[in-house]
Amino acid sequence: MPILFHPSSGEFHLYNREISYILEILENGHLGHVYFGNRLTDREDFRYLTEYASRDMGACPFEGRRNFSLEHLKQEYPAFGAGDPRYPAFEMERADGSRVVDFRYREHRIIPGKPRLEGLPAVYTQEDGEAETLEITLEDPAIHMQILLSYTIFRDEPAIARSARFVCQGPEPITLLRAMSGCLDLPDKDYQMVELAGAWARERHIHTRELDCGVQGVYSLRGCSSHQFNPFLALKRRETTECQGEALGFSLVYSGDFLAQAEVDNFDVTRVILGIHPQEFRWELAPGESFQTPEMVMAYSRQGLNGMSQTFHRLYRSRLARGVWRDRERPILINNWEATYFDFNEEKILEIARKAQELGIELFVLDDGWFGKRNQDNASLGDWYPNREKLPDGIAGLARKIEALGMKFGFWMEPEMVNKDSDLFRAHPDWVLADARRPYSHARNQYVLDFSKEEVVDCVYRQIRKILQEAPVSYIKWDMNRSFSEVFSNGNGRAWQGKVRHQYILGVYRLYERLTQEFPEILFESCASGGARFDPGMLYYAPQAWTSDDTDAVERIRIQYGTSLAYPLSSMGSHVSAAPNHQVFRNTSLETRANVAYFGTFGYELDVTRLTPAEQEAVRRQVAFMKAHRRLIQFGTFYRLQSPFEGNSSAWMVLSEDGSQALLAYFRILQPPQGKFERIRLAGLEPTALYQVTEAGRDWGAHYGDELMYAGFSVSDFSSGVGREAYERQGDYFSRLFQLHRV
Repeated sequence: MPILFHPSSGEFHLYNREISYILEILENGHLGHVYFGNRLTDREDFRYLTEYASRDMGACPFEGRRNFSLEHLKQEYPAFGAGDPRYPAFEMERADGSRVVDFRYREHRIIPGKPRLEGLPAVYTQEDGEAETLEITLEDPAIHMQILLSYTIFRDEPAIARSARFVCQGPEPITLLRAMSGCLDLPDKDYQMVELAGAWARERHIHTRELDCGVQGVYSLRGCSSHQFNPFLALKRRETTECQGEALGFSLVYSGDFLAQAEVDNFDVTRVILGIHPQEFRWELAPGESFQTPEMVMAYSRQGLNGMSQTFHRLYRSRLARGVWRDRERPILINNWEATYFDFNEEKILEIARKAQELGIELFVLDDGWFGKRNQDNASLGDWYPNREKLPDGIAGLARKIEALGMKFGFWMEPEMVNKDSDLFRAHPDWVLADARRPYSHARNQYVLDFSKEEVVDCVYRQIRKILQEAPVSYIKWDMNRSFSEVFSNGNGRAWQGKVRHQYILGVYRLYERLTQEFPEILFESCASGGARFDPGMLYYAPQAWTSDDTDAVERIRIQYGTSLAYPLSSMGSHVSAAPNHQVFRNTSLETRANVAYFGTFGYELDVTRLTPAEQEAVRRQVAFMKAHRRLIQFGTFYRLQSPFEGNSSAWMVLSEDGSQALLAYFRILQPPQGKFERIRLAGLEPTALYQVTEAGRDWGAHYGDELMYAGFSVSDFSSGVGREAYERQGDYFSRLFQLHRV
């Protein structure tokens, strides 16, 4: 896993067993990009890969030399105002308005391991020798500014983590107008861009488009990473499949406004940039101050999209998520929201908890409505003290009663929001993130608190801390239910307004950091009206997230399949809810609802006291099944096998760490008349190993790994035989779950 510098060629070569990343010091002192991809044998000089051309209109820094133009060279961290008119990685302005810069290589150092990013979530190392970091210092002495570019290569992962730090050394202030986390210039455009897009209740659907001249990208200006887009994109070759071919993944470890963009120039060079969205961003650096960008993680795969995803899964599961819950099996929970909504009292909650405990469920989560005067969604956000009419003994009393039943207790909160009908708003109307001199918009009858203000974060922290000190709490669901609109920080000056969106996210991170450090045994699950803030930044503080407010099993197949492009199963909150479903009103079987929800952290969100005896027995079996298999599911290797975005059926599987067992799930949405025969080709098995296949206790025989991967395994209805058994396997929203054990 060395990082090598070749002084004769001015080249840096970062490589491990799988990948190489090569960059160079160009003749004008700027950094050029040479190569990112499959491992290359090291050599002293790769400069033959740097291509020069003399093209009309190109700005050339060397008199009489027309083939050296930054517009036509591949660069590492391109500037605006230095001869390259393409979209830059950074842009800055002097006090007199000049945006002309000239950042040149000054020095570098190679650091064992990976330094922390102050105040920001980032991938980390835990053992000696896991990674090395190259830090390159660029300097523009005319404006007394430095940029420190950081590149971490991991010993065991085909991935590079990148970030940038801007340091103002004076004497004049410098204003950052754009500060992206990283840039990658690729030599061609023969890729398809894969993105995750959607809306509330259908988050992270997979969309694929051909790259072409111009700009294509995804973004958020909503204050959170958003339902609409995710801070992720992938580039894959046209022939790349889930298991074969070249794919590059780009993921931003950040939870606020972002831009992820691929620009193709008129010579088919592709430039990928990720970072904080420059819209509304204006960050003034006084002499002595610095600005740190979030981290961008780049993964390279020659084993298709699954290979790319598995790199992200391993990194994010074990080197982004932190704390005692990182490696623990997650508890099976029941949440009362869809069972009661706001209409509950302590006895109703205890009634649900008693039945849940009888069925083997381990954790009770009290959702919205327990605080202030909260009986509907227009009051009491911001007043984090218990509603004594509903809970006479408060949160602490209820938590102890739940624990006396043999269960753990958790609760829901939304600390970043406030209702006008609340004690907090009446005391501090200027704490709302809005221009108090103008009308401002509500969403769900609530408003965003200005978390860019330290006093706001402190106030919320004190309220939540008091509850956690008094009550035995094992779990917190942290929600955030609206986007930004009229963003203005009341009481702060003009210079602060360009910082407020990023400072808000830093405030959220600070609150998470304080609570998770003070209460390390609590399992935090992040949520933002479902999946509006399902991003790597959140996983650093909360190892799992509520994947979507849509609990319909059919829609969850698409949502969880798409989410797995960048995120591990251990991060996906997934529940069995009531039928008909409360979001799309679809009726699906209890079996299919569980077969989908197993592939995540698993729980229930329905009134178990209303289940029939047969349904209760089914739940008891489901809970026992999940307890027996959750380590495999939550920490195994996940493979997408058949896409729900490409047909009527889909499939996925998860393989244990030692390869000895696997679960294969098959889903068919609608029942076809006289349907076709279907085989699923599995992945990741040992070709010569023998695997016993069972389904709900039925033995489907022993098959070699090569048979299952190359010939495929039949999931046709007809494989069940004839008569009643085959008849029972018909119908819409159908699923099958197979267990594999290596003999």
